[in-house]
Amino acid sequence: MRVPVSLWLPLALAVAAVAAGQSPLQRRVVRDVLEYFHGRSNVHFLFRERELDGAVERASNGSGDSSGTFVQLRLGLAQTSCRKRGPQRQCRVVENRRKPTCLACYKFDTSDVPKVLDKYHNCGPAHHLAAKEIRQRDEAECRAVEEAGKGGDALYLPGMFAFSRGLPA
Repeated sequence: MRVPVSLWLPLALAVAAVAAGQSPLQRRVVRDVLEYFHGRSNVHFLFRERELDGAVERASNGSGDSSGTFVQLRLGLAQTSCRKRGPQRQCRVVENRRKPTCLACYKFDTSDVPKVLDKYHNCGPAHHLAAKEIRQRDEAECRAVEEAGKGGDALYLPGMFAFSRGLPA
């Protein structure tokens, strides 16, 4: 079955335009989120990036803090026709199928090849992520990720986590 160019060309151009506007760290987060999502046991088909909403990238360099770069993305996914475990030749997006949204918050260190200091993912239907309780939990988790590497948690001192149990008196 041949798909007319008029159907897949706009999608291909949109995906290319989205990828062109992303920083290297944002592209890395997108790849990691897709890998995480495909690793879930209830996902049987491959998904592609549909849209990227609300990308935030902040380098921490205020008030003596150089703990790294915080990246937050809201990524819309679209289900393709390819099975996760099958051959992956030409995977086209299947219309009117699952279109989950993923929220990802990552904190990278300042090294030449940035390492992930902390991360948080939450993927589900768009209406699921809009629920007030889930949105509040997501905001709290992302704040915690952004704080990774700051202050005392970056420094480990000997005996910091040493606990002893006293003898009965």
